[in-house]
Amino acid sequence: MVGVDGRPTLFLTVGLPGAGKTTRAKQLASEHRILRLTPDDWMAPLFGWSDAEGRRDILEGRMVWVAHRVLLGGSGVILDFGCWSADERYAIRAIAETAGGRFVLEYVHADEDERRHRAARRWQESPETTFEMTDADHDRFLAFIELPREAELGYGPLPPPPAGHATWSHWASARWPTLPVVTGAGHP
Repeated sequence: MVGVDGRPTLFLTVGLPGAGKTTRAKQLASEHRILRLTPDDWMAPLFGWSDAEGRRDILEGRMVWVAHRVLLGGSGVILDFGCWSADERYAIRAIAETAGGRFVLEYVHADEDERRHRAARRWQESPETTFEMTDADHDRFLAFIELPREAELGYGPLPPPPAGHATWSHWASARWPTLPVVTGAGHP
């Protein structure tokens, strides 16, 4: 999607399993006719859902790199990741802006009972698209997620990257090991 300002858009879906992120990402992809990158579509075919050795992080890093390249090419893209930390979301926003793109955070949430029910139903109906989640898993997810705050949702100025990182791109390349430090030209 190219916005009214002529810049391509990177959409990032944020939320817990069963909240409706992928449904929203599919709607955006269809509406704007843009690429949707969802790790869940790749994990089972590539790794059988095993996240041993941080495979999801490896996959996500490459997807962030692809998204950056898509923006540089003038097209829009959706990263359907969840992104449970503000640092992850700020890093992806910075990467989008480095590529000259717009960033749109799509925070998706649902009633907790409904969210858990959806996740369980997805496992029963389409196990190839997800992994089984126990109540303990869901409790852990709730404790771990850092919900977007007003400053983040309002697209205020980017805060400085975490200590020890020169830029958000440097932080992102440490977070996602297969993501090189990106620049506006897209070169590591």
